[in-house]
Amino acid sequence: MAAKKNTAPSQVRLTLIKSINGRLKSHKACVSGLGLRRINHSVVVADTPENRGMINKVSYLLRVEDA
Repeated sequence: MAAKKNTAPSQVRLTLIKSINGRLKSHKACVSGLGLRRINHSVVVADTPENRGMINKVSYLLRVEDA
């Protein structure tokens, strides 16, 4: 019997550390798209190219850690 390869993407923990007030509309959309709601709110998301693009766009607002 062949062993299954683990294809699940790794996880990343994101924490919003700065306010989104006064930010660009596209940056606010990225933060909400990642599931973050308020300062010090943390979420765990899959480490996919789509999420990485949003994380890179608003990296100055976030703390990024391995989950």
